[in-house]
Amino acid sequence: MRVLVTGADGFVGGWLVRALLAAGHSVGGTRRSADVVSPVLTTAEGKEVEWRLLDLRSTPSVNTAVGGAWDAVVHLAAVSSGAEARQDPGLAWEVNAAGTARLAEALLGGGPLLLLVSTGEVYGPGTGAPRREADPVTPCSPYAASKAASELAALETARRAGLAVVIARPFPHTGPGQDGRFVLPALAARLKIAHRIGAPAIATGSLAPVRDLLDVRDVTAAYLALLTAGRAGETYNIASGVGYRLADLLERMQRLLGSRVIAEYDAALARQSDILHLVGDASRLRAATGWMPQIPLDQTLQELLDAQTD
Repeated sequence: MRVLVTGADGFVGGWLVRALLAAGHSVGGTRRSADVVSPVLTTAEGKEVEWRLLDLRSTPSVNTAVGGAWDAVVHLAAVSSGAEARQDPGLAWEVNAAGTARLAEALLGGGPLLLLVSTGEVYGPGTGAPRREADPVTPCSPYAASKAASELAALETARRAGLAVVIARPFPHTGPGQDGRFVLPALAARLKIAHRIGAPAIATGSLAPVRDLLDVRDVTAAYLALLTAGRAGETYNIASGVGYRLADLLERMQRLLGSRVIAEYDAALARQSDILHLVGDASRLRAATGWMPQIPLDQTLQELLDAQTD
């Protein structure tokens, strides 16, 4: 297949490009600037990608970036940090929601499948049970709200003009290459520094939230499966169904590192309107594709620790 990946210069985009190339697909990728260096791809892998510039705030840029014959487009490009979205909600809506509307419109006539990557955060606070695709969408952050709106934009285009759209709702995922705007690499980096200098404590936000945590490579495997087995018009959770308290994940990383520190709460690191329980049910995805997570949690956490600079 010829597959275009928006946001191919990012963390998840790099891992997806690597998986697509390994599977023998022809890959195009968008990036924000020609100067951007992928945190994941090697120089050799980067040379195999047909790169285009993309600014989702600009209709001409979107039209140029998606030009050509594609079998599928995986839309990852977004304001993906919850903190950045809270700092400028208007930008998050412009990029995530309006940008998706521009992208979907630009794909009309070419006939590709649009795999829209949303987020499990669209379900909002929930009840403590694993979220299912039929559950209400009640986002409680600018990031989640703008991603829910991106789903509406793509599905409206599908209903109006026949664009084939599959929506993926991945639950939290991590791995080498994810930056410190996200909680687990931030904790891993603080642990490594404390271990190196012998510090007795690290600062953290709340460690009470429960998260369904996946390895980024398992998530990209789900995207590949949906490109061939996903049903247009359907939404699929990508999740393990198992929840871990952030405190337990920090404990596991300490055990892997062979280091003990005290977690000191810092209100400045806490998320506003945080979701206390974010776990998903991926039964629909499993039935459609046979997908199951393959990478053990401790392997993911060890590789995340290894990726941090000492």
